[in-house]
Amino acid sequence: MFFKDVIGQEAAKQRLIQEVNEQRIAHALLICGAEGVGKLPLAIAYARYINCQNRGASDACGTCPSCVKFNKLVHPDVHFVFPIIKNAKAKKDVCDDYIVEWRRFVTENPYFTFNHWLNEIDAENSQAQIFAKESDEVIRKLSLKSNEGEYKTVILWLPEKMHQVCANKLLKLLEEPPEKTTFLLISEAPDMILPTILSRTQRFNLRPIEEQNIAHVLQTKYGIQDKESHAIAHIANGNFIKALEAIHLDEEKKLFFDLFVNLMRLSYQRKIREMKLWSEQVAGMGRERQKNFLDYCQRMIRENFVYNFRRPELTYMTPDEQNFATRFSPFINERNVMGMIHELSEAQSHIQQNVNAKMVFFDFSLKMIVLLKT
Repeated sequence: MFFKDVIGQEAAKQRLIQEVNEQRIAHALLICGAEGVGKLPLAIAYARYINCQNRGASDACGTCPSCVKFNKLVHPDVHFVFPIIKNAKAKKDVCDDYIVEWRRFVTENPYFTFNHWLNEIDAENSQAQIFAKESDEVIRKLSLKSNEGEYKTVILWLPEKMHQVCANKLLKLLEEPPEKTTFLLISEAPDMILPTILSRTQRFNLRPIEEQNIAHVLQTKYGIQDKESHAIAHIANGNFIKALEAIHLDEEKKLFFDLFVNLMRLSYQRKIREMKLWSEQVAGMGRERQKNFLDYCQRMIRENFVYNFRRPELTYMTPDEQNFATRFSPFINERNVMGMIHELSEAQSHIQQNVNAKMVFFDFSLKMIVLLKT
């Protein structure tokens, strides 16, 4: 991953390049931004540029020994930390136990979500975290001499997933890191990070990707026609992952759409028996997917409410979702939209607290009967 591979974010790239050239590399940089804006690709490109032995004005050279190792993410002075699941049977309890899968996964598609990674490691219902033992691994690695790079770099993806013991043990390292060491923390929810960690980092915010940048990549890399590429870029709303999903509608998003449509139809028709069966189907999906589905439902409720204003530039739905909205949006209005969002948030909270999923989703579906008639 080079700077040239990072979609858009030109101002951010120039600032990072300038800081390297002026030897103002932060000891701990917190790269923040929404999903799909390119935080991890930018961090990897930055680490490559820092370690490149023949830097250009705008990017790493790509040919020096350091760059060659970066092509496969095997540079000995760059260490990755990311959420994992503990697997006692396979004796997997630190990030290095998953490093082969991580390198392959990130190399093949550096724009991905937390849930894509969970699917890659077959997390199912397990809670992925950065466990306490990982802090000992980081401390051990940074105590060693640099192999060949000028800097030792730790790229920590999703610090909000750190176990509190791990976070506390890394505090001193962040406050007084070894010489020529930099931490790159990549976060989508900085408010969930310990304040003591936040206070020891320099925050670096990334904006959503410009529509024209997304459209250009869709045209040049994926062969999408001009008009369609701009339509997809608009739907993506600055999130390149959403743009990819619009091209290749993955099975999970299609399932969520079908489940949402079925729920609204069954609730409107008051088919209680079928609603109970629907609840049992959703309850069998696993907790992480259930939370993702409830996120999707909230987005669909908001989009259908906005669709009533007949302002296409304000809506961000796929063609299938828009087709459904032409019939469904009249049932979402100022009298019930907040009630629906509230019930979805409540359901999400209950799933987080391990309340019986069948009860949660059946209760929610029954409440939809009343709200749709409001």
